[in-house]
Amino acid sequence: MRNYRSRAARLGALATVAVVVLSACGGGSIEEQTEANEEAASDAGGECGDLNMAVNPWVGYEASAYVVGTVAQDQLGCTVNYKELKEDVSWQGFGTGEVDVVIEDWGHPDLEKKFFAEEGDGTAEDFGPQGNVGIIGWFVPPWLAEEHPDILEWENLNKYASEFATSESGGKGQFLGADPSYVQFDEAIVSNLDLDFKVVFSGSEAASIEAFRKAEENKEWVIGYWYEPQYFNAEVAMQRVALPPYEEGCQDDPQEVACDYPETDLKKIVGTEWAASDSTAVDLVRNFTWTNEDQNVVAAYIAEDGMSPEDAAAKWIEENQDKVDAWLG
Repeated sequence: MRNYRSRAARLGALATVAVVVLSACGGGSIEEQTEANEEAASDAGGECGDLNMAVNPWVGYEASAYVVGTVAQDQLGCTVNYKELKEDVSWQGFGTGEVDVVIEDWGHPDLEKKFFAEEGDGTAEDFGPQGNVGIIGWFVPPWLAEEHPDILEWENLNKYASEFATSESGGKGQFLGADPSYVQFDEAIVSNLDLDFKVVFSGSEAASIEAFRKAEENKEWVIGYWYEPQYFNAEVAMQRVALPPYEEGCQDDPQEVACDYPETDLKKIVGTEWAASDSTAVDLVRNFTWTNEDQNVVAAYIAEDGMSPEDAAAKWIEENQDKVDAWLG
């Protein structure tokens, strides 16, 4: 069992840290300030302990997780355990203590009913927005929207269905799904809008990116599930198809969905027991917020530049210590 100090001791540690940082304003390096912060927190009794961070399977999430985890490790002295898990599996870890933080949740009413206190077992709680705005939808590559602008209205999709057909779509147009574990209603949308398409899942974010990249380069017919924040959009400006507008309640029954996806303020979900602990990482996660642009920068470091998640996070943190300081309070 982790033995955490009192909240008062933790606040004293943060006050001491603030004095150290202010005294360093006249000079010194990030490394020196980090070391001073850690020493001050240790002297005042602040303790982080273990931080079990779920890492869901898309690079934007990975960017968020490693930035928070790297700050926790390097500036609070936490032992960070990254756990590569699907979204629904991550939530199951709150009750066992195997997962403390899901840093980027795209909206799971079903899981909230199961794990939040109001209707479920109370092992998880909403820790507020993390700053990113999630946009899910149906997209086509730019060349296709330019040559056939009417394709950006869903009513015209059946007109072009045969152009999207592949060996896997059974004579229908292929709609390229992503990882089937993502939040998605595409099969229901296809069925309920009477579209002559079949959803074929790419299986991963990386596979979808490669398909969209090739489609733009070779002028291939591809339509699929896509989203923002996403670093790839700076390379290929994917164009969104307008589905029937989202209205409150139109996705309540997953089998009856016939509307577009809403814009979603992404949020942080944490384990209730961990949130009530005196870990110094609790306030870090509570205060963490950044923008789509911030995330896309780190995601591009990882996916395009080939940096490790740790190095990508460290680079962004070094260049944005003012934002990090705000998270640390």
